[in-house]
Amino acid sequence: MSKKTLTIVSPVYNEEEGIRDFYDALKPELAKLSGYTSDIIFVVDRCSDNTLEILKDIAKTDMSVRILGLSSRFGYQMSQLAGIDHAKGDAVVTMDSDGQNPPSLLPEMLAEFEKGAHIVHGIRKDTEGLSMMRKMQSDMFYWLINKISDVPIIPNASDYRLISQKVATVLREKVRERNLFLRGIFSWVGFKQARVPFVAPPRTKGTTKFSMSRLIQFALLSLVSFSRKPLRAATAVGALFAAFGFLFAVVTVVQYFLGAIKEPGYSTVIVMLAIFGGVQLMFMGVIGEYIGAIFDEVKARPHYIVEEAVNITD
Repeated sequence: MSKKTLTIVSPVYNEEEGIRDFYDALKPELAKLSGYTSDIIFVVDRCSDNTLEILKDIAKTDMSVRILGLSSRFGYQMSQLAGIDHAKGDAVVTMDSDGQNPPSLLPEMLAEFEKGAHIVHGIRKDTEGLSMMRKMQSDMFYWLINKISDVPIIPNASDYRLISQKVATVLREKVRERNLFLRGIFSWVGFKQARVPFVAPPRTKGTTKFSMSRLIQFALLSLVSFSRKPLRAATAVGALFAAFGFLFAVVTVVQYFLGAIKEPGYSTVIVMLAIFGGVQLMFMGVIGEYIGAIFDEVKARPHYIVEEAVNITD
């Protein structure tokens, strides 16, 4: 019987310090998979260091290493999508190139795939050396998104996952959103799914590329992509404050005619204006996020642009 094929998709951004170590750790694990032939697609998200050159040197001696060099910084989600678009394996595994997704987990993922799972999520049980504050932020993120989102998001699900070629085809041909939140998409598409827990080792080289501002952007993306509840909340809060304002106006008019108002209520006016103005601006921002997402879809720009490809013929 012919072997099945496995494609590893790994987004890369400024990982010159550890990218060769990642490759050296991954290749022996792939060699152990007797039932599979494998290839690796590195998607280089316009680095400012020598990551691309290092990968090119590796690809010269290993033809199973393929490289997509993007023309600009398109972001982590688009880098994953680019790799999935070019992945031909029966099974496609997306994993980070920072060494925190252990390649030793691949046999367990493939075992679930062999049992019929189309999506196998790597569930991060813990991260060695992760600060308590970062853990709290992660827990709060998943709690909030599952309270608001119309699609349940698996807590602590990582971007280390296996998908079948059938799921990859769905993304390639049908799900082409510009504001792409893949963790939500893989929950939304359905199919038979499985979970494999793992403990992420600490990063030994390089630094994380997810700053607090990027994490906030990631959270906003997830909310806009999978929930209309913020818009409904804006309507509900607006109606509540409108009712409160109307009631306050009636009370004020009654007090005026009863002679209860002796002097202008300067403080009351200031407080009311501040409250109403703040709420209005907040929900205008919420509406703006959704309008911005619509604007991105209407422009219909490409999700990514490949500047150069190595060991990829199509």
